[in-house]
Amino acid sequence: MESQSPSLLAETARGNWVSLRTLIVLRWIAITGQAAAITVAQEYFNLSFELGLCYLVIGASFIANLVATFVFPGSRRLSEGEIFFMLMFDIGQLSALLFLTGGLHNPFALLVLAPVTISATALQQRSTIATSAFAVLAVTVLAFFHFPLRMESGSLLLMPNLFLFGNWAAISIGIVFVAIYDRRVSSEIQAMNQALLATQMALAREQKLTDLGGVVAAAAHELGTPLATIKLLSSEMIDELDDRPELRSDAELVRDQADRCHDILRSMGRAGKDDLHMRHMPLGEVIREAAEPHSERGRNLKIDLSDEAPQPIVARRPEIIHGLRNLVQNAVDFAETTVWIDAAWTEERIEIRIIDDGPGYPYDVLSRIGEPFVHQRGAAGHRVNRKEYEGMGLGLFIAKTLLERSGAALSFANGQAPTTARRRKGSRSGAIVEVMWPRDLISQDKDGRSGGLGENRPIEA
Repeated sequence: MESQSPSLLAETARGNWVSLRTLIVLRWIAITGQAAAITVAQEYFNLSFELGLCYLVIGASFIANLVATFVFPGSRRLSEGEIFFMLMFDIGQLSALLFLTGGLHNPFALLVLAPVTISATALQQRSTIATSAFAVLAVTVLAFFHFPLRMESGSLLLMPNLFLFGNWAAISIGIVFVAIYDRRVSSEIQAMNQALLATQMALAREQKLTDLGGVVAAAAHELGTPLATIKLLSSEMIDELDDRPELRSDAELVRDQADRCHDILRSMGRAGKDDLHMRHMPLGEVIREAAEPHSERGRNLKIDLSDEAPQPIVARRPEIIHGLRNLVQNAVDFAETTVWIDAAWTEERIEIRIIDDGPGYPYDVLSRIGEPFVHQRGAAGHRVNRKEYEGMGLGLFIAKTLLERSGAALSFANGQAPTTARRRKGSRSGAIVEVMWPRDLISQDKDGRSGGLGENRPIEA
């Protein structure tokens, strides 16, 4: 369905996250802080700097910001390369200023982490690696080459070599740690956002189809009587116009078109069923509707309903239908021959269990099933049989999210222990998904009996 995986799309889109205005504002803050730090250090702490060179370095950043402010619109979204070169410039500018003000003896050397953090958040992995490597290189050079911090009296402010090495190690490790940590967190957030967006799109599509079906069903219901009246009157006119063939043919045309309208409305009504009488359905019908699109895919779907008490009448919600449909699709994708859908209920809860006879979930990702972009089935033997399939876990995530929104709790397991050497074909040895609702959340009542639904509401013009 997709030409690129969602994670790859997220990766290539990272460079468009940051606007030029954001980096300009951050750079103005950095320029103000740098100028203030040098001024305070000279005026209040009697430190001596190469002020001309220091202000020249700060001025370079000032001019670069002015050019970016007046030449380009602030709302512009920067490309990957533009952000990368701006961050490299910031690291170089900060390193030059630290070179003039004591190198790693200057406590503000820690600020080299800021561009690395932005890179890890907004850029691709290769750009983040390059930015981090340049920052570590700059810190290493500053440890050996720099103008020393000097008091106005001429005395030098120097760290002991042990503390200097510790400062270098702390900043270097901090660069690597921040890059990995920030990137991992931002990637997970982006992946979750994309998965939730896909979930919302799936639910919106299902809701739209349901609403459309409801309009069609209501139209068919409301237009049934007028069409029947037209057909009855046209039939009577046909009988009375035997001696006038030119008018009889017109009456026959009216009757045929009334039949055609009836057939069209009936066929369209099959695509969606949200008439007032279909908003609640027996549990078995909800399961069959969810499984129906996958009933002709070469796998045997067996639906087994509990014999205890009447079936509960449950809400026919789009999130329940679409969520169960995704779970059935996943089972059919990996089943060898059969998929079992078992339903059971008590006065307190309703349970649906979907089982297949495939290889089951890989045990190394079983605890993460339901997270977005986790490969669902990794058995090597199964890849041979499903070369065209590349599961990213998004379907199960959507199903889990939609069903949990309806109040369900989901659990994933395998029907066969990992130590079992062989699977029996056609046995319940594959993946197991169990969905459980408190009965009062989705059932209309507790004893399977339904009250009156009332009249259909008229269609508003």
